[in-house]
Amino acid sequence: MNFRPGSREEPEINLIPFIDILLVVLIFLMMTTTYSKYTELQVSLPVADAQAPRDKPREVVVSVSSDGRYALNQQVLEGAGVEALTRALVQASQASQDVVVVISADAAATHQSVINVMDAARRAGLVQITFATQQPSGRRSDGQRP
Repeated sequence: MNFRPGSREEPEINLIPFIDILLVVLIFLMMTTTYSKYTELQVSLPVADAQAPRDKPREVVVSVSSDGRYALNQQVLEGAGVEALTRALVQASQASQDVVVVISADAAATHQSVINVMDAARRAGLVQITFATQQPSGRRSDGQRP
C-alpha cells in the first residue's frame, strides 16, 4: 500500500511581499537620511561683478557698519532704531516715491541690521531697494580684465 499522494508539487517562493517590504524600507531610509552637504555652505559676501548702471536714479545710500551703526548719505544717524531710520528716510526722500534705497552694509554687519534698514524703507514707503557691492579683485571698474 502506498500512502503517499500521487503528485508532488514543488513549493514556490512568493517574492511580492518581500519586494513590498524592501520598498517600504527604502522609502523610510530616503526620508530619514540627512544630507550634510547643506550644512557645509561657505558664504562670503558681498562681491559682485556687474556693470555700473547707465542712468542714475535718485538714490539714498544707507551705510551699515559692522557694529550696527547707520549713516544716511554719509551722515551718521544718532538713533539706532528702526523708527529713527524711518524718519531719516522720509526726510531724505522728500515725499518722492521713485527714490532707490542703496544699502551699503559692511561684510561683518549683522543680518538684523540690514533687515532693520529694509523695514525702515518699507515703513517710509520706499519699495526700490538695492545692495552695494565691491568689484572682485583683478577687474577694472569698466568690467574689463586688466
